Formats: sequence, C-alpha cells, structure tokens
Amino acid sequence: MSSPATARPPTGSTVPVPYRVVRRLPQTHDTATLAVEPAGAPLPPFAPGQFAMLYAFGVGDIPVSVSGLAAPGRPLEHTVRAVGAVSGALHATAPGTVIGVRGPFGTGWDLARAADRDVLVVAGGIGLAPLRPLVRALLRAPDDHGRLSVLVGARTPTDLPFRDDLRAWATAPGTHVAVTVDRPDPLWHGEVGVVTTLLARAPFTPSRTTAYLCGPEAMMRATARDLLHRGVPGGHLQVSLERTMHCGTGHCGHCQLGPLLLCRDGPVVDHDTAGPLLTYREL
Repeated sequence: MSSPATARPPTGSTVPVPYRVVRRLPQTHDTATLAVEPAGAPLPPFAPGQFAMLYAFGVGDIPVSVSGLAAPGRPLEHTVRAVGAVSGALHATAPGTVIGVRGPFGTGWDLARAADRDVLVVAGGIGLAPLRPLVRALLRAPDDHGRLSVLVGARTPTDLPFRDDLRAWATAPGTHVAVTVDRPDPLWHGEVGVVTTLLARAPFTPSRTTAYLCGPEAMMRATARDLLHRGVPGGHLQVSLERTMHCGTGHCGHCQLGPLLLCRDGPVVDHDTAGPLLTYREL
C-alpha cells in the first residue's frame, strides 16, 4: 500500500480530460460562462467552491472555480474573465471546441455550517461565480437554514454578472437579494457604494448567522471586519482565496499563502485561519 507521501494523485488531477463546450453565455463585456460536457469519461463530481484547471490547447491552463455543477441534463459550468492569454483564449472559445479539464481541486463551501442559521452570501464582481453553486444548493433546501441574503457588489452596472440568476433568486421565498455598484451609469437606479453598505438592510441575526465571502481581498477583509463587529461568530465565516495556482495538487508551491497551499488547503478557508494572513501585504 502506498504511503501518503507516495500515493498517486486521484484520476483527473494530473492529465487533462477532454470536455466539449456546448454553450457559451456572455456575462459582461469581458466575462463568459462556458458550459462543458465530457467528450469521454467524466471527471469526479465537483462540490460548490472547488475549482478546475482549464486548458486552452496550444496556449496554456489556468485555475477556474466551478460556477455550475453538473447534473442530469445540466452541463458543468465555469465562468472565465479575459485578463491574459489563456483566459482570453478560453473566454473566446466557441461551442463545439474541446478544452482540457483537470480536477476537481481544493476545498468547497461547508454547507453544514448553514444548518438552522441565517445565511449571508457576499460577492464582489466575478466572485459571485464560485458562490453560485452554493446559492443554488441553499435554495434547493430552504427548510435546512434560516433567511438567505445574497449581497453583490460590482464596479459598474456593466460589470455585474449572472443578472438572470439574481432576478430569479430574488423571487424565492425567504431570500433577500441586493446589488450595489461603485460607479453608476445614467440607467442605474439601484444602490451605489461598497458592498458592506448592503449589510444594514439585510435580514439576519448576527449571532446565528453563517457568512460565505468571495471577491477582491480588500472587500472580503472589510466585510469580515464588519460582520465580526456586528457579532457574527468567526467560526461561521468562510472566504475563498486566490493565488497563482499551477499544479493543483499542492506540489509546486505557487499558491502558498503563509502555511497554506491554496490549491489543497483552499480555496475555501475559514476566516479564523485566513483572517490573520490577509492582514499582511504581498503575502
């Protein structure tokens, strides 16, 4: 029997598996969701919050969180923002194209912590993508938790992803959805300001609330600080962290954050662990 140090990585972690793009849905001017189905044997199931390494053949690979879980009649989804050569190639991928997928990798959101508690889901921009499967899971089991609030911030109205989802979620019983932007345009009639301004009107009892945060680190630091000040227990705060990920298996060290290797120990991390690390610049 292999020792832990010599155990082989799970299938799908080292060799990309071919997946065919069956649908490309633009979210914003630079962001699109790719729905993919296996061209052969599928990868193991993903959990909300986990990520994959996506390959644009001939260009390279990048880590991308799953934004929609595969299910009967529903393909696996990843949402890509075009910021570099690989992400730009994936963003431009047309339906019918085959890409490579490795995974699933990392830790996911701990849904058990939401049991019988109010839930806050707080996202900044494309940070809503890793939280989308979590919200869907919570909406499928409304009796398992208390009130659900989804709070989203974006730079501008045109940078707001998943608009159809937000509208649909807002109609679900016991669900509060609020959106704010930093810089409004003439057609915007909603909230203006940072996402923490939405907390004041969100329906939750701090002492019995679980919060899940994903977005720019400055936003997560500010939101976590506000929630802790209001009385949300630190043990019921989770954040999704991002660093340069390459191997996905915890061997190359590119994604190190203090004692953590985020491809293995993250991306979802308890705030009790992550909070102190986020106070240091350039860590």
